[in-house]
Amino acid sequence: MATISGSCSSSPNLKKFPNQSPPLTDPLRKDHVSFPACRFDRSPSLVAARAVARDVSDGAAVAVKGLEKDQRTLWRRYVDWLYQHKELGLYLDVSRVGFTEEFVREMEPRFEAAFRAMEDLEKGAIANPDERRMVGHYWLRDHERAPNGFLRRQIENTLDAVSRFANDVVSGRIKPPSSPEGRFTQILSVGIGGSALGPQFVAEALAPDNPPLKIRFVDNTDPAGIDHQIAQLGPELASTLVIVISKSGGTPETRNGLLEVQKAFREAGLDFPKQGVAITQENSLLDKTATIERWLARFPMFDWVGGRTSEMSAVGLLPAALQGIDIREMLAGAALMDEANRSTVLRNNPAALLALCWYWATDGVGSKDMVILPYKDSLLLFSRYLQQLVMESLGKEFDLDGNRVNQGISVYGNKGSTDQHAYIQQLREGVHNFFVTFIEVLRDRPPGHDWELEPGVTCGDYLFGMLQGTRSALYANNRESITVTVQEVTPRTVGALIALYERAVGIYASLVNINAYHQPGVEAGKKAAGEILALQKRVLAVLNKASCKEPVEPLTLEEVADRCHASEDIEMIYKIIAHMAANDRALIAEGSCGSPRSIKVFLGECNIDESYA
Repeated sequence: MATISGSCSSSPNLKKFPNQSPPLTDPLRKDHVSFPACRFDRSPSLVAARAVARDVSDGAAVAVKGLEKDQRTLWRRYVDWLYQHKELGLYLDVSRVGFTEEFVREMEPRFEAAFRAMEDLEKGAIANPDERRMVGHYWLRDHERAPNGFLRRQIENTLDAVSRFANDVVSGRIKPPSSPEGRFTQILSVGIGGSALGPQFVAEALAPDNPPLKIRFVDNTDPAGIDHQIAQLGPELASTLVIVISKSGGTPETRNGLLEVQKAFREAGLDFPKQGVAITQENSLLDKTATIERWLARFPMFDWVGGRTSEMSAVGLLPAALQGIDIREMLAGAALMDEANRSTVLRNNPAALLALCWYWATDGVGSKDMVILPYKDSLLLFSRYLQQLVMESLGKEFDLDGNRVNQGISVYGNKGSTDQHAYIQQLREGVHNFFVTFIEVLRDRPPGHDWELEPGVTCGDYLFGMLQGTRSALYANNRESITVTVQEVTPRTVGALIALYERAVGIYASLVNINAYHQPGVEAGKKAAGEILALQKRVLAVLNKASCKEPVEPLTLEEVADRCHASEDIEMIYKIIAHMAANDRALIAEGSCGSPRSIKVFLGECNIDESYA
């Protein structure tokens, strides 16, 4: 078929509800605080302490002077508010966020309600009311906290099964059927969203330089991207373990990836089921397929674990274990952090401190973005992981009482000191619509491997200097920041970081009265995509019928839309035809995409297949 000849190149009103904060007329903001029995107006002391506030009444960002700049006072504030977890070697510094003691007191009722809500959640309460589900990702790292014996056994049995299978694969006891290597050498993980972002982050952060199995990801339905991953495997496709991750088994992107990979196996003369592993919910479509086709192994996903909090389930643990990462250390780090986050004393609860800072920085309405800057190459993907965790959890149109609130915090990031040469210029001097979180790692290299580039200065010292210098330069210009510090990047600290942010998201959601555990917007996007594909099938049927005439009948866009009984969808029909033409699936008989009204189109051949009828 001919191509398209270059023409078509490719301030809510919150009400009282169970386990939430007392009723408020407005979210707590930097210009006023409102409670049912009393109103805290802007006192001079409160105004003086505000760093930067957004004047929502006229939409203008107004810089309010008041961040403490005296170095001795700042040192005292640093010491007073510094959180340390000695066993994890983790520190949280919130001293460069300008909240006041009065603001903390005003927030106490909300935090008390949030702590109760989190306690109820861990006991098995229906914390996702829309879907009538428990939320139990905290049980994954401490199965004794699960509310009944059945769930406890499920968690323990799955962890044991993951460990055994990974050990058998790595040791060579489980072998690929036709690999000259005699053992599995590669992992191809097929999944999207939470089924990919967590495993990708952990692989980048923790996989050894020469892992027993190297991992690749098919995390989209982009044909070129899938082809690239399969091509990179080359002859090692025969020694590749394919892990397909989908809770329902019906996620279109994951299904498409699976079909593409199965096609590659057929073309290579390989038996896919003998190299396929499913991680899915029991009795899902994927589970049934894997059972019928006798795949190599199946592992469960649980109804009470969401995709974005599934890293400590088989979703994240199996790929990690196959790469030689100590998954029990990850779980131990997460469990230690969870225990710290159960404290009802704000200063002793690092997740609550993060939530407090988020509320202060964003006025409790998402007025500023969260910029994540890890100063360690291995933590580069942490910002991508947090994008889903934070934005999918907090980005909600309605609160739990049905009020339209349009909540959320946007997240983006890079890595230090690459950020010095990217967008720090804007953060320092441009529009003030963000707050920063620095992730600091104290250990530069393993012991005994460091050396001095010049007298008294190592390569890691430069990285340290860039972090501290950026923090100081931003604060000098009234840009607030949080710093999370860990001794080194280990399975234990990575598990702790994941747990820290999971809990911070849950607490913040309670503070602003939203459901952090559903994603109706995602489902709406999936539904719209399905409607577009259904329209495409109708377009194909119309074009095919016209192409089967003698002579062939090229159609205008208006004629296609009319015959599809979809005149209101003519723009989408144009986009469908342009995409088809760019991929040699339709011919432009007349006109060009630059002038849509001039187009006449046909398929170029008559298909008698029933799918075109």
